[in-house]
Amino acid sequence: PTFEPIDPVRGITNISSGKMGYALARACRDAGAEVTLVSGPTALTEPVGVHTLAVRQAREMLAAVEQSLAGQDVFISVAAVADYRPAEYHEHKIKKQHEGVPTLSLLENPDILATIAARPDAPFCVGFAAESRNVLEFAEAKRQRKKLPLLVANLAQTAMGADDNEIVLLDDAGQHPMPRMEKSEVAWA
Repeated sequence: PTFEPIDPVRGITNISSGKMGYALARACRDAGAEVTLVSGPTALTEPVGVHTLAVRQAREMLAAVEQSLAGQDVFISVAAVADYRPAEYHEHKIKKQHEGVPTLSLLENPDILATIAARPDAPFCVGFAAESRNVLEFAEAKRQRKKLPLLVANLAQTAMGADDNEIVLLDDAGQHPMPRMEKSEVAWA
């Protein structure tokens, strides 16, 4: 995931653990690929034999991906990137105010997958869609909108933070459901 700080102790993030991304990095490495993993904050150990770039925020992740893209054949965009960031960062912890609750204004973060997929020299792009409802409908719309050859759809409530996952692969040929498996097995599949 990415973390968008509000102040030194608070921020906008999500419940993703990074387990699927790390499993994919290991599976690609084991298949013989040279892998660069751009990772937001996780509690996971960096995979051995994988070049890992640690970032915190979505804009840092985009910059790291763009700097690492030359010569890459495949881009797998599995990171649970925060869609929004605070418009203002507070240098010190925001204290409770008796006059009322402070207002938080948000800005949209860059869409990393759409940015990479739109490049004229784009590698083969694989996207992920973690949806909370209408999984296949929303995922296919995302795949079409971003012009992706392959998208992995899953239900956010059962995938994020879990050790296993149930996915449906979406491509021009249709829907390809997979059974629930450990994330390492999903990565191989």
